[in-house]
Amino acid sequence: MIGARPGQRIVLFAFSGIWWVQPFVNQPFTRVQPDSTWSNSTHFGTKYAALLVEGNYQPPANINALPPAGNGVVAVAVVNGSPEFWQTWWFLLLATLAAAGMVAAYFFQRMVLLGSEEKRFREAIETMPAMAFSARSDGHWTFVNRGWVEFTGLNVAQSAGVGWQTAVHPDDLSHLLNKWLRSLASGEPLEHELRIRRVVDGAHHWFLMRSQALRDMHGKILRWYGAATDIEDRKRAEQLQAALAHANRVNTMGELVASISHELAQPLMASTMNAKASLRWLQHEPPDLAKAREGTKKIIEAGTLASEIIDRLRSLYKKAPPKRELVVINEVVVEMTGMLKSEARRHGVSIRIDLKDDLPMTVADRVQLQQVLMNLMLNGIEVMNETGGVLTVKSQSNALGGFEVTINDTGPGLPPGKADQLFEAFFTTKPQGSGMGLSISKSIIEAHGGHIWATNNEGRGATFHFTMPPAVEDQSATK
Repeated sequence: MIGARPGQRIVLFAFSGIWWVQPFVNQPFTRVQPDSTWSNSTHFGTKYAALLVEGNYQPPANINALPPAGNGVVAVAVVNGSPEFWQTWWFLLLATLAAAGMVAAYFFQRMVLLGSEEKRFREAIETMPAMAFSARSDGHWTFVNRGWVEFTGLNVAQSAGVGWQTAVHPDDLSHLLNKWLRSLASGEPLEHELRIRRVVDGAHHWFLMRSQALRDMHGKILRWYGAATDIEDRKRAEQLQAALAHANRVNTMGELVASISHELAQPLMASTMNAKASLRWLQHEPPDLAKAREGTKKIIEAGTLASEIIDRLRSLYKKAPPKRELVVINEVVVEMTGMLKSEARRHGVSIRIDLKDDLPMTVADRVQLQQVLMNLMLNGIEVMNETGGVLTVKSQSNALGGFEVTINDTGPGLPPGKADQLFEAFFTTKPQGSGMGLSISKSIIEAHGGHIWATNNEGRGATFHFTMPPAVEDQSATK
Protein backbone atom coordinates (compact mmCIF):
# COMPACT_ATOMS: atom_id res chain seq x y z
CA MET A 1 0.00 0.00 0.00
CA ILE A 2 1.28 3.41 -0.92
CA GLY A 3 -0.44 6.48 0.36
CA ALA A 4 -0.85 9.49 -1.88
CA ARG A 5 -1.99 13.00 -1.46
CA PRO A 6 -4.20 14.96 -3.83
CA GLY A 7 -2.27 15.91 -6.95
CA GLN A 8 0.11 12.96 -6.60
CA ARG A 9 0.14 9.82 -8.74
CA ILE A 10 1.50 6.27 -8.56
CA VAL A 11 3.53 5.02 -11.54
CA LEU A 12 4.20 1.27 -11.77
CA PHE A 13 7.17 -0.52 -13.33
CA ALA A 14 7.82 -4.26 -13.66
CA PHE A 15 11.23 -6.01 -13.54
CA SER A 16 12.22 -8.58 -16.15
CA GLY A 17 16.00 -8.57 -16.52
CA ILE A 18 15.94 -4.78 -16.68
CA TRP A 19 13.41 -2.24 -15.62
CA TRP A 20 10.96 -1.28 -18.28
CA VAL A 21 7.97 0.96 -18.45
CA GLN A 22 4.53 -0.66 -18.56
CA PRO A 23 2.58 0.19 -21.74
CA PHE A 24 0.15 2.37 -19.88
CA VAL A 25 2.90 4.75 -18.75
CA ASN A 26 2.48 6.90 -21.85
CA GLN A 27 -1.24 7.04 -21.25
CA PRO A 28 -2.91 9.54 -18.93
CA PHE A 29 -2.48 8.46 -15.30
CA THR A 30 -5.36 7.94 -12.99
CA ARG A 31 -5.37 10.28 -10.02
CA VAL A 32 -5.30 8.50 -6.72
CA GLN A 33 -7.12 9.78 -3.67
CA PRO A 34 -5.33 9.79 -0.30
CA ASP A 35 -5.02 6.42 1.46
CA SER A 36 -6.17 4.53 -1.69
CA THR A 37 -4.57 1.16 -2.37
CA TRP A 38 -3.33 -0.66 -5.41
CA SER A 39 -2.74 -4.38 -5.94
CA ASN A 40 -1.11 -6.10 -8.88
CA SER A 41 -2.22 -9.12 -10.91
CA THR A 42 0.58 -9.55 -13.38
CA HIS A 43 3.08 -12.38 -13.96
CA PHE A 44 4.02 -14.56 -11.00
CA GLY A 45 7.26 -13.82 -9.15
CA THR A 46 7.69 -10.37 -10.74
CA LYS A 47 9.21 -7.47 -8.84
CA TYR A 48 7.33 -4.20 -8.96
CA ALA A 49 8.56 -0.64 -8.53
CA ALA A 50 5.99 1.84 -7.30
CA LEU A 51 6.86 5.50 -7.76
CA LEU A 52 4.91 8.10 -5.89
CA VAL A 53 5.19 11.20 -8.02
CA GLU A 54 3.92 14.76 -8.13
CA GLY A 55 1.13 15.71 -10.40
CA ASN A 56 3.44 17.49 -12.82
CA TYR A 57 5.79 14.46 -13.20
CA GLN A 58 6.40 13.43 -16.83
CA PRO A 59 7.85 9.89 -17.19
CA PRO A 60 10.45 9.25 -19.89
CA ALA A 61 9.62 7.19 -22.94
CA ASN A 62 11.99 4.44 -21.75
CA ILE A 63 13.37 3.84 -18.29
CA ASN A 64 16.32 1.50 -17.78
CA ALA A 65 16.86 2.29 -14.13
CA LEU A 66 14.77 3.42 -11.23
CA PRO A 67 14.58 7.19 -11.20
CA PRO A 68 15.97 8.72 -7.99
CA ALA A 69 13.85 10.64 -5.58
CA GLY A 70 13.42 14.26 -6.45
CA ASN A 71 12.61 15.83 -9.75
CA GLY A 72 8.98 15.23 -9.08
CA VAL A 73 9.49 11.74 -7.54
CA VAL A 74 8.29 11.69 -3.98
CA ALA A 75 9.20 8.10 -3.07
CA VAL A 76 10.32 4.80 -4.58
CA ALA A 77 9.21 1.39 -3.29
CA VAL A 78 10.34 -1.99 -4.68
CA VAL A 79 8.20 -4.96 -3.71
CA ASN A 80 8.06 -8.66 -4.70
CA GLY A 81 4.81 -9.39 -6.54
CA SER A 82 2.85 -12.21 -4.97
CA PRO A 83 0.41 -13.72 -7.51
CA GLU A 84 -3.01 -14.95 -6.61
CA PHE A 85 -3.29 -18.75 -6.34
CA TRP A 86 -5.02 -19.08 -9.70
CA GLN A 87 -1.99 -17.40 -11.29
CA THR A 88 0.60 -19.78 -9.89
CA TRP A 89 2.30 -22.36 -12.12
CA TRP A 90 1.16 -25.27 -10.04
CA PHE A 91 -2.48 -24.18 -10.20
CA LEU A 92 -2.33 -23.65 -13.96
CA LEU A 93 -0.61 -27.02 -14.36
CA LEU A 94 -3.28 -28.74 -12.26
CA ALA A 95 -6.03 -26.97 -14.20
CA THR A 96 -4.44 -28.03 -17.49
CA LEU A 97 -4.11 -31.61 -16.31
CA ALA A 98 -7.68 -31.62 -15.01
CA ALA A 99 -9.01 -30.30 -18.31
CA ALA A 100 -6.96 -32.85 -20.24
CA GLY A 101 -8.24 -35.57 -17.92
CA MET A 102 -11.86 -34.53 -18.49
CA VAL A 103 -11.37 -34.52 -22.27
CA ALA A 104 -9.67 -37.92 -22.10
CA ALA A 105 -12.44 -39.29 -19.90
CA TYR A 106 -15.07 -38.02 -22.34
CA PHE A 107 -13.36 -39.62 -25.31
CA PHE A 108 -12.79 -42.83 -23.36
CA GLN A 109 -16.48 -42.92 -22.46
CA ARG A 110 -17.40 -42.36 -26.12
CA MET A 111 -15.03 -45.14 -27.18
CA VAL A 112 -16.58 -47.49 -24.63
CA LEU A 113 -20.10 -46.59 -25.80
CA LEU A 114 -19.14 -46.98 -29.45
CA GLY A 115 -17.48 -50.29 -28.71
CA SER A 116 -20.57 -51.48 -26.87
CA GLU A 117 -22.85 -50.36 -29.70
CA GLU A 118 -20.58 -52.01 -32.26
CA LYS A 119 -20.62 -55.21 -30.23
CA ARG A 120 -24.42 -55.19 -30.04
CA PHE A 121 -24.65 -54.43 -33.75
CA ARG A 122 -22.26 -57.25 -34.64
CA GLU A 123 -24.15 -59.65 -32.37
CA ALA A 124 -27.40 -58.66 -34.11
CA ILE A 125 -25.83 -59.18 -37.55
CA GLU A 126 -24.32 -62.50 -36.55
CA THR A 127 -27.54 -63.87 -35.03
CA MET A 128 -30.05 -62.48 -37.55
CA PRO A 129 -32.07 -65.20 -39.38
CA ALA A 130 -30.57 -64.27 -42.74
CA MET A 131 -27.24 -64.24 -44.52
CA ALA A 132 -25.71 -60.75 -44.37
CA PHE A 133 -22.77 -59.26 -46.23
CA SER A 134 -21.02 -55.96 -46.89
CA ALA A 135 -18.96 -54.79 -49.84
CA ARG A 136 -16.86 -51.84 -50.90
CA SER A 137 -18.20 -49.27 -53.32
CA ASP A 138 -16.65 -51.25 -56.20
CA GLY A 139 -18.56 -54.41 -55.23
CA HIS A 140 -15.61 -56.18 -53.57
CA TRP A 141 -17.08 -58.21 -50.67
CA THR A 142 -15.38 -57.64 -47.31
CA PHE A 143 -17.64 -59.28 -44.72
CA VAL A 144 -20.15 -62.12 -44.35
CA ASN A 145 -21.99 -63.07 -41.19
CA ARG A 146 -22.27 -66.38 -39.38
CA GLY A 147 -25.43 -67.32 -41.28
CA TRP A 148 -23.57 -67.19 -44.59
CA VAL A 149 -20.61 -69.17 -43.22
CA GLU A 150 -22.82 -71.88 -41.69
CA PHE A 151 -24.96 -72.36 -44.80
CA THR A 152 -22.40 -72.08 -47.59
CA GLY A 153 -19.30 -73.32 -45.75
CA LEU A 154 -17.29 -70.31 -46.99
CA ASN A 155 -15.65 -68.21 -44.28
CA VAL A 156 -14.98 -64.47 -44.49
CA ALA A 157 -11.60 -64.88 -46.22
CA GLN A 158 -12.99 -67.38 -48.76
CA SER A 159 -15.99 -65.15 -49.50
CA ALA A 160 -14.00 -61.92 -49.82
CA GLY A 161 -13.63 -60.22 -53.17
CA VAL A 162 -15.49 -62.41 -55.69
CA GLY A 163 -15.09 -65.64 -53.73
CA TRP A 164 -18.76 -65.55 -52.73
CA GLN A 165 -19.71 -66.33 -56.34
CA THR A 166 -18.63 -69.94 -55.72
CA ALA A 167 -21.78 -70.41 -53.62
CA VAL A 168 -24.18 -69.15 -56.32
CA HIS A 169 -25.90 -71.76 -58.48
CA PRO A 170 -24.26 -71.69 -61.95
CA ASP A 171 -27.63 -71.24 -63.68
CA ASP A 172 -28.30 -68.07 -61.66
CA LEU A 173 -24.81 -66.53 -61.53
CA SER A 174 -24.81 -64.72 -64.90
CA HIS A 175 -28.16 -63.00 -64.33
CA LEU A 176 -27.21 -62.03 -60.77
CA LEU A 177 -23.87 -60.54 -61.87
CA ASN A 178 -25.59 -58.49 -64.58
CA LYS A 179 -28.00 -57.00 -62.05
CA TRP A 180 -25.21 -56.49 -59.47
CA LEU A 181 -23.06 -54.60 -62.00
CA ARG A 182 -26.03 -52.44 -62.97
CA SER A 183 -26.62 -51.59 -59.31
CA LEU A 184 -22.95 -50.73 -58.79
CA ALA A 185 -23.04 -48.41 -61.80
CA SER A 186 -26.37 -46.73 -61.01
CA GLY A 187 -26.44 -46.90 -57.21
CA GLU A 188 -29.92 -48.41 -57.34
CA PRO A 189 -30.82 -51.13 -54.79
CA LEU A 190 -30.46 -54.75 -55.81
CA GLU A 191 -33.28 -57.28 -55.40
CA HIS A 192 -32.99 -60.72 -56.96
CA GLU A 193 -34.13 -64.29 -56.39
CA LEU A 194 -31.42 -66.91 -56.76
CA ARG A 195 -30.24 -70.30 -55.59
CA ILE A 196 -27.30 -70.44 -53.15
CA ARG A 197 -25.44 -73.71 -52.66
CA ARG A 198 -23.52 -75.45 -49.91
CA VAL A 199 -20.03 -75.92 -51.31
CA VAL A 200 -19.66 -79.30 -49.54
CA ASP A 201 -22.50 -81.20 -51.19
CA GLY A 202 -23.99 -78.75 -53.71
CA ALA A 203 -27.42 -78.73 -52.03
CA HIS A 204 -29.15 -75.41 -52.62
CA HIS A 205 -31.99 -73.23 -51.34
CA TRP A 206 -33.78 -70.34 -52.95
CA PHE A 207 -32.92 -66.95 -51.44
CA LEU A 208 -34.12 -63.39 -51.96
CA MET A 209 -31.02 -61.18 -52.05
CA ARG A 210 -31.33 -57.46 -51.36
CA SER A 211 -28.53 -54.89 -51.21
CA GLN A 212 -28.55 -51.16 -50.45
CA ALA A 213 -25.84 -48.51 -50.85
CA LEU A 214 -24.60 -46.42 -47.90
CA ARG A 215 -23.84 -42.87 -49.04
CA ASP A 216 -22.08 -39.88 -47.47
CA MET A 217 -23.64 -36.44 -47.13
CA HIS A 218 -22.65 -35.64 -50.73
CA GLY A 219 -24.30 -38.76 -52.15
CA LYS A 220 -21.07 -40.67 -52.78
CA ILE A 221 -21.37 -44.42 -52.22
CA LEU A 222 -19.23 -45.54 -49.29
CA ARG A 223 -20.24 -49.18 -48.93
CA TRP A 224 -22.89 -51.73 -49.86
CA TYR A 225 -24.83 -53.69 -47.26
CA GLY A 226 -27.02 -56.64 -48.11
CA ALA A 227 -28.88 -59.68 -46.85
CA ALA A 228 -30.16 -62.91 -48.37
CA THR A 229 -33.38 -64.35 -46.93
CA ASP A 230 -34.30 -68.02 -47.32
CA ILE A 231 -37.46 -68.33 -49.46
CA GLU A 232 -37.26 -72.08 -50.06
CA ASP A 233 -40.66 -72.68 -48.42
CA ARG A 234 -42.26 -69.98 -50.55
CA LYS A 235 -40.75 -71.45 -53.71
CA ARG A 236 -42.04 -74.90 -52.81
CA ALA A 237 -45.48 -73.43 -52.22
CA GLU A 238 -45.30 -71.74 -55.62
CA GLN A 239 -44.30 -75.03 -57.23
CA LEU A 240 -47.20 -76.78 -55.51
CA GLN A 241 -49.57 -74.04 -56.66
CA ALA A 242 -48.19 -74.34 -60.20
CA ALA A 243 -48.76 -78.11 -60.10
CA LEU A 244 -52.33 -77.63 -58.88
CA ALA A 245 -52.93 -74.97 -61.52
CA HIS A 246 -51.60 -77.29 -64.21
CA ALA A 247 -53.84 -80.11 -63.00
CA ASN A 248 -56.79 -77.74 -63.04
CA ARG A 249 -55.97 -76.64 -66.60
CA VAL A 250 -55.64 -80.20 -67.81
CA ASN A 251 -58.88 -81.20 -66.11
CA THR A 252 -60.69 -78.18 -67.57
CA MET A 253 -59.30 -78.77 -71.05
CA GLY A 254 -60.42 -82.40 -70.76
CA GLU A 255 -63.95 -81.18 -70.13
CA LEU A 256 -63.68 -79.00 -73.23
CA VAL A 257 -62.66 -81.80 -75.56
CA ALA A 258 -65.85 -81.51 -77.62
CA SER A 259 -65.52 -77.77 -78.02
CA ILE A 260 -61.81 -77.97 -78.75
CA SER A 261 -62.40 -80.68 -81.33
CA HIS A 262 -65.03 -78.52 -83.00
CA GLU A 263 -62.72 -75.49 -82.85
CA LEU A 264 -59.95 -77.45 -84.56
CA ALA A 265 -62.31 -79.16 -87.01
CA GLN A 266 -63.36 -75.85 -88.53
CA PRO A 267 -59.96 -74.75 -89.94
CA LEU A 268 -59.11 -78.35 -90.89
CA MET A 269 -62.40 -78.71 -92.78
CA ALA A 270 -61.85 -75.33 -94.42
CA SER A 271 -58.36 -76.42 -95.50
CA THR A 272 -59.73 -79.63 -97.01
CA MET A 273 -62.49 -77.83 -98.90
CA ASN A 274 -60.17 -75.15 -100.23
CA ALA A 275 -57.60 -77.77 -101.24
CA LYS A 276 -60.24 -79.65 -103.25
CA ALA A 277 -61.47 -76.44 -104.86
CA SER A 278 -57.95 -75.39 -105.77
CA LEU A 279 -57.32 -78.80 -107.31
CA ARG A 280 -60.45 -78.44 -109.49
CA TRP A 281 -59.35 -74.98 -110.66
CA LEU A 282 -55.98 -76.38 -111.60
CA GLN A 283 -57.64 -79.20 -113.63
CA HIS A 284 -59.52 -76.72 -115.85
CA GLU A 285 -58.40 -76.22 -119.41
CA PRO A 286 -56.74 -73.84 -119.19
CA PRO A 287 -56.08 -73.90 -115.36
CA ASP A 288 -57.62 -70.99 -113.46
CA LEU A 289 -54.52 -69.93 -111.59
CA ALA A 290 -56.20 -66.92 -109.96
CA LYS A 291 -58.86 -69.11 -108.32
CA ALA A 292 -56.26 -71.71 -107.36
CA ARG A 293 -54.10 -68.98 -105.82
CA GLU A 294 -57.07 -67.67 -103.81
CA GLY A 295 -57.88 -71.19 -102.57
CA THR A 296 -54.26 -71.74 -101.56
CA LYS A 297 -54.30 -68.48 -99.62
CA LYS A 298 -57.39 -69.64 -97.70
CA ILE A 299 -55.67 -72.95 -96.94
CA ILE A 300 -52.74 -71.04 -95.44
CA GLU A 301 -55.09 -68.89 -93.33
CA ALA A 302 -56.93 -71.95 -92.03
CA GLY A 303 -53.65 -73.71 -91.28
CA THR A 304 -52.41 -70.66 -89.39
CA LEU A 305 -55.61 -70.54 -87.33
CA ALA A 306 -55.31 -74.26 -86.52
CA SER A 307 -51.68 -73.75 -85.54
CA GLU A 308 -52.62 -70.87 -83.20
CA ILE A 309 -55.31 -73.00 -81.57
CA ILE A 310 -52.84 -75.85 -81.04
CA ASP A 311 -50.22 -73.44 -79.62
CA ARG A 312 -52.74 -72.08 -77.11
CA LEU A 313 -53.75 -75.61 -76.13
CA ARG A 314 -50.13 -76.67 -75.82
CA SER A 315 -49.33 -73.73 -73.55
CA LEU A 316 -52.26 -74.61 -71.29
CA TYR A 317 -51.38 -78.32 -71.21
CA LYS A 318 -47.63 -77.85 -70.86
CA LYS A 319 -46.21 -78.07 -67.35
CA ALA A 320 -43.58 -75.35 -67.17
CA PRO A 321 -42.27 -73.12 -64.36
CA PRO A 322 -43.97 -69.73 -64.10
CA LYS A 323 -42.47 -67.14 -66.41
CA ARG A 324 -43.03 -63.47 -65.71
CA GLU A 325 -43.17 -61.30 -68.81
CA LEU A 326 -44.88 -58.16 -70.08
CA VAL A 327 -48.49 -59.00 -70.92
CA VAL A 328 -51.16 -57.02 -72.79
CA ILE A 329 -54.39 -58.06 -71.09
CA ASN A 330 -56.63 -57.33 -74.10
CA GLU A 331 -54.65 -59.86 -76.16
CA VAL A 332 -55.24 -62.53 -73.51
CA VAL A 333 -58.98 -61.75 -73.43
CA VAL A 334 -59.24 -62.06 -77.23
CA GLU A 335 -57.34 -65.36 -77.19
CA MET A 336 -59.56 -66.93 -74.53
CA THR A 337 -62.74 -65.60 -76.16
CA GLY A 338 -61.75 -67.30 -79.40
CA MET A 339 -60.97 -70.55 -77.60
CA LEU A 340 -64.26 -70.64 -75.65
CA LYS A 341 -66.72 -69.36 -78.23
CA SER A 342 -67.65 -72.89 -79.37
CA GLU A 343 -68.25 -73.97 -75.78
CA ALA A 344 -70.40 -70.88 -75.25
CA ARG A 345 -72.49 -71.62 -78.35
CA ARG A 346 -72.95 -75.21 -77.17
CA HIS A 347 -74.60 -73.81 -74.01
CA GLY A 348 -76.66 -71.19 -75.83
CA VAL A 349 -74.44 -68.35 -74.58
CA SER A 350 -73.07 -65.47 -76.63
CA ILE A 351 -69.82 -63.74 -75.65
CA ARG A 352 -69.37 -60.00 -75.94
CA ILE A 353 -66.18 -58.08 -75.24
CA ASP A 354 -65.71 -54.40 -74.36
CA LEU A 355 -61.99 -53.64 -74.19
CA LYS A 356 -60.58 -50.20 -73.44
CA ASP A 357 -57.54 -49.05 -75.38
CA ASP A 358 -54.26 -47.79 -73.91
CA LEU A 359 -54.40 -50.01 -70.83
CA PRO A 360 -51.09 -50.40 -68.97
CA MET A 361 -49.15 -53.60 -69.45
CA THR A 362 -48.58 -55.89 -66.50
CA VAL A 363 -45.81 -58.32 -65.58
CA ALA A 364 -47.37 -61.77 -65.26
CA ASP A 365 -47.27 -65.39 -66.31
CA ARG A 366 -49.33 -65.32 -69.50
CA VAL A 367 -50.55 -68.91 -69.19
CA GLN A 368 -51.73 -68.33 -65.63
CA LEU A 369 -53.71 -65.25 -66.70
CA GLN A 370 -55.25 -67.33 -69.48
CA GLN A 371 -56.21 -69.89 -66.85
CA VAL A 372 -57.89 -67.26 -64.65
CA LEU A 373 -59.93 -65.96 -67.58
CA MET A 374 -60.80 -69.50 -68.69
CA ASN A 375 -62.02 -70.44 -65.18
CA LEU A 376 -64.12 -67.30 -64.74
CA MET A 377 -65.58 -67.39 -68.26
CA LEU A 378 -66.44 -71.10 -68.02
CA ASN A 379 -68.14 -70.48 -64.67
CA GLY A 380 -70.26 -67.80 -66.30
CA ILE A 381 -71.09 -70.03 -69.28
CA GLU A 382 -72.03 -72.99 -67.09
CA VAL A 383 -74.41 -71.04 -64.81
CA MET A 384 -76.35 -70.00 -67.93
CA ASN A 385 -76.47 -73.58 -69.27
CA GLU A 386 -80.22 -74.04 -68.89
CA THR A 387 -81.38 -70.55 -69.75
CA GLY A 388 -78.76 -69.26 -72.14
CA GLY A 389 -77.66 -65.66 -71.94
CA VAL A 390 -74.86 -63.21 -72.53
CA LEU A 391 -71.34 -63.28 -71.09
CA THR A 392 -69.69 -59.86 -71.21
CA VAL A 393 -65.96 -59.43 -70.67
CA LYS A 394 -64.74 -55.88 -70.07
CA SER A 395 -61.34 -54.32 -69.41
CA GLN A 396 -60.68 -50.83 -68.07
CA SER A 397 -58.08 -48.88 -66.12
CA ASN A 398 -58.44 -48.42 -62.38
CA ALA A 399 -57.51 -45.75 -59.84
CA LEU A 400 -54.32 -47.57 -58.79
CA GLY A 401 -52.70 -47.21 -62.21
CA GLY A 402 -53.36 -50.80 -63.24
CA PHE A 403 -56.42 -52.33 -64.85
CA GLU A 404 -59.58 -54.23 -63.93
CA VAL A 405 -61.21 -57.05 -65.84
CA THR A 406 -64.87 -57.97 -65.24
CA ILE A 407 -66.76 -61.07 -66.39
CA ASN A 408 -70.50 -60.46 -66.25
CA ASP A 409 -73.15 -63.15 -66.72
CA THR A 410 -76.97 -63.10 -66.81
CA GLY A 411 -77.40 -66.25 -64.73
CA PRO A 412 -79.06 -66.77 -61.33
CA GLY A 413 -76.46 -64.79 -59.39
CA LEU A 414 -74.27 -65.75 -56.44
CA PRO A 415 -75.52 -68.36 -53.94
CA PRO A 416 -77.26 -66.55 -51.05
CA GLY A 417 -75.10 -66.25 -47.94
CA LYS A 418 -72.14 -68.04 -49.50
CA ALA A 419 -70.49 -65.33 -51.57
CA ASP A 420 -67.53 -65.21 -49.15
CA GLN A 421 -66.88 -68.93 -49.63
CA LEU A 422 -66.64 -68.86 -53.42
CA PHE A 423 -62.84 -68.62 -53.48
CA GLU A 424 -62.21 -71.22 -50.79
CA ALA A 425 -60.65 -74.52 -51.86
CA PHE A 426 -63.10 -77.37 -52.59
CA PHE A 427 -66.16 -75.12 -52.32
CA THR A 428 -68.47 -75.63 -55.30
CA THR A 429 -72.13 -75.24 -56.22
CA LYS A 430 -71.86 -77.58 -59.23
CA PRO A 431 -72.59 -81.32 -58.82
CA GLN A 432 -69.50 -82.34 -60.78
CA GLY A 433 -67.28 -79.42 -59.75
CA SER A 434 -63.90 -79.87 -58.04
CA GLY A 435 -64.08 -76.60 -56.13
CA MET A 436 -60.54 -75.67 -57.18
CA GLY A 437 -61.03 -73.33 -60.15
CA LEU A 438 -61.86 -70.15 -58.23
CA SER A 439 -59.42 -70.96 -55.42
CA ILE A 440 -56.57 -71.37 -57.91
CA SER A 441 -57.63 -68.20 -59.73
CA LYS A 442 -57.49 -66.30 -56.42
CA SER A 443 -54.01 -67.66 -55.66
CA ILE A 444 -52.75 -66.67 -59.12
CA ILE A 445 -54.11 -63.13 -59.00
CA GLU A 446 -52.88 -62.46 -55.47
CA ALA A 447 -49.44 -63.89 -56.30
CA HIS A 448 -49.26 -61.24 -59.05
CA GLY A 449 -50.16 -58.44 -56.62
CA GLY A 450 -53.80 -58.18 -57.74
CA HIS A 451 -57.19 -58.68 -56.14
CA ILE A 452 -60.22 -60.79 -57.11
CA TRP A 453 -63.83 -60.69 -55.88
CA ALA A 454 -67.43 -61.27 -56.95
CA THR A 455 -70.63 -59.22 -56.72
CA ASN A 456 -74.28 -59.70 -57.60
CA ASN A 457 -75.68 -57.60 -60.42
CA GLU A 458 -78.56 -55.21 -59.81
CA GLY A 459 -80.71 -57.25 -62.17
CA ARG A 460 -79.88 -60.85 -63.06
CA GLY A 461 -76.55 -62.53 -62.79
CA ALA A 462 -73.22 -61.91 -61.12
CA THR A 463 -69.95 -60.22 -61.97
CA PHE A 464 -66.46 -61.46 -61.20
CA HIS A 465 -63.75 -58.82 -60.97
CA PHE A 466 -59.97 -58.98 -60.83
CA THR A 467 -57.32 -56.27 -60.88
CA MET A 468 -53.65 -56.33 -61.83
CA PRO A 469 -50.91 -53.81 -61.04
CA PRO A 470 -49.09 -51.98 -63.83
CA ALA A 471 -45.63 -53.06 -64.90
CA VAL A 472 -42.82 -51.06 -63.33
CA GLU A 473 -39.45 -50.54 -64.94
CA ASP A 474 -37.50 -52.97 -62.75
CA GLN A 475 -40.06 -55.75 -63.27
CA SER A 476 -39.95 -55.66 -66.99
CA ALA A 477 -37.11 -58.16 -67.13
CA THR A 478 -38.13 -61.79 -67.05
CA LYS A 479 -37.31 -63.42 -63.77
